Amino acid sequence: MAKVDKLSGSRARIEITVTPEQFEHGLDHAFEQIKDDVEIKGFRKGKVTRKVYEQQKGVETLYEEALNHVLQETYYDAVNEAKIDVVAQPKIDLDITKVEKGKGVTYTATVAVKPELKLGKYKGFEYEKEVEDVTDEEIDKELERLLGQNAELVVKEDGELAKDDTAVFDFEGFVDGEAFEGGKAENHEMVIGSGQFIPGFEDQMIGMKPGEEREVNVTFPEEYQAENLKGKDAVFKTKLHEIKVKETPELSDEFVKDLDRAGVETVDQLKTETMQTLKDQKEEQSRNAAIDFAVDQASQNAEVTVPDEMIQEEKNRMMDNTKRQAQQYGIDIDTYLQLSGMDKEQFEENLLKDAKRSILYNLTIEAIAKEEGITADKDEIDKTFEDLSKQYNMDIEQIKQQVNEQAVEQQVVFRKTIDFLVDNLETK
Repeated sequence: MAKVDKLSGSRARIEITVTPEQFEHGLDHAFEQIKDDVEIKGFRKGKVTRKVYEQQKGVETLYEEALNHVLQETYYDAVNEAKIDVVAQPKIDLDITKVEKGKGVTYTATVAVKPELKLGKYKGFEYEKEVEDVTDEEIDKELERLLGQNAELVVKEDGELAKDDTAVFDFEGFVDGEAFEGGKAENHEMVIGSGQFIPGFEDQMIGMKPGEEREVNVTFPEEYQAENLKGKDAVFKTKLHEIKVKETPELSDEFVKDLDRAGVETVDQLKTETMQTLKDQKEEQSRNAAIDFAVDQASQNAEVTVPDEMIQEEKNRMMDNTKRQAQQYGIDIDTYLQLSGMDKEQFEENLLKDAKRSILYNLTIEAIAKEEGITADKDEIDKTFEDLSKQYNMDIEQIKQQVNEQAVEQQVVFRKTIDFLVDNLETK
């Protein structure tokens, strides 16, 4: 049995009663979890009965696991019975001192529920569409980038080390005359001006010639990751072995053929393909910008109170996604943040802001779909399953086993609502 009281701030309190029979079932479950490891004199391991166990160890030793099991079952049953849309983990209030074998127990679960959003104006906004035309200058710039990608490093036979050159050198760092851990390398390659080393290091190497040795004097930043080096003056003994420069190929039919692109064998064909690629990119960017504008305007005009628990839940989900992304690159979250140029505090602030915006956008789109009667028909759902099948190279039946049809239906409705908002922009 469950009793529901609505609270302010999109929350509800559910009072749930656990019957004596349900609690007894929980005790059975708790004993099953431990019985194979129980050792009591006179019984073989795993063969002791629950009655004997309770006589020797006390039934109270089963309470924690029994309650965890019973609460999980009764909580979800109560939520389904009450027909409320819970959006975060519940806060459980249960007095364990009142728990007793043979009796029931009552507890409360305070939950954040999906808030009701009141729509304001959500269509007919004036919007200045982004330019989608591709200029000759943009094509030339893209071709230059492509040539740069195919440039080769060659040894610079004469001259001194200059900005944008690649230096091949040895170095060893010293603080107060003592070498420090991680401050030494041989045949290290670095592009001068890349900012790979401590500020001032690369500038002081400019002008060196192969075979030359030079002492580089720098100061470690106060925010440097190694505690023992923060703010310390250091001397790096360097020896330059070799200078390399990029040799960029010429744009020619021969170069184009070497790219081995289907149907592209001449410079003119490459330019045509590049123009189409840039046009497609601009159209996608323009479309995404229109979506962001339409949804942002609609959500700004909406009224809703989002519970903090819901925001925290979304923030945690985003954090988990970021950690998984970092793991794919073989790094931890701290290294990922360092490479992103953010400190932890700034990252947390951005996550919180993104979580709030994501929730508001989704609630707004869902409310608009309901208001406009936007639904997904069977053909649209089937088409989405087909697309997923092609995307993941799996049979449709396999996809249907792993992807809930309701989730696909929601995806279709979401997409159609986005299309509706964009189509209803009054573009200039």
